[in-house]
Amino acid sequence: MVILDSELRNLLPNLKLIIIRYEGCTVSHSPLPFRGRFRLFLEHLRIEHDLEKIGKLQPIREWREAFRRLGSSPSRYRPSAEALLRRVLKGETVHEVNSAVDVNNFFSLKYLLPFGIYDADALEGDVTATVGKAGDGYPALNGRDVSMENKLLLRDESGPFGSPYVDSSRTAVTEKTSRCLQVIFHLDTIEGEDPERIADTVASSFTQINGGRAKSEVIS
Repeated sequence: MVILDSELRNLLPNLKLIIIRYEGCTVSHSPLPFRGRFRLFLEHLRIEHDLEKIGKLQPIREWREAFRRLGSSPSRYRPSAEALLRRVLKGETVHEVNSAVDVNNFFSLKYLLPFGIYDADALEGDVTATVGKAGDGYPALNGRDVSMENKLLLRDESGPFGSPYVDSSRTAVTEKTSRCLQVIFHLDTIEGEDPERIADTVASSFTQINGGRAKSEVIS
């Protein structure tokens, strides 16, 4: 069960969490056709966007404002989709991790929304979306110990593990993962496809590549 707590609802009343649960997945190296599609898409992004102007893109602009409302500087702590797009536009490598994480990154860039994907078997009990307090933090996927104070975070009974900033190593998806929890951080002020359609599109592509079954819901 995923819950939005009252403090976060008050600070970000437009927040929606698109939740997709996957069962029976087979995570491996991304298949060659998908890798080719992803690389072409990265080249398209480099042609379409100017690094100096991405702050004007509505999803990035809205998520920067959300970070400010929570008390974090979006220039110091960038929303994950913006950080990924900046990496692409600088010509830096977007590392291929595995077939689950790569699909996650592809759609994060497509919609310019923060996406998280977690090993469901590494989670304990219910998941709560809340605002980080002093002392909240974790070893992150970027190899650093990060503070989650004044940031939107996901917490289970073992502590914080996910965020639209950077996720923890504790719940990382690997080739041993068969059950995933995917969280897409959406704001209903962002124009474009509605959350239910995003969920359907992402889940369909994910299961085509990784197999398994998907079930989605939108929490607001």
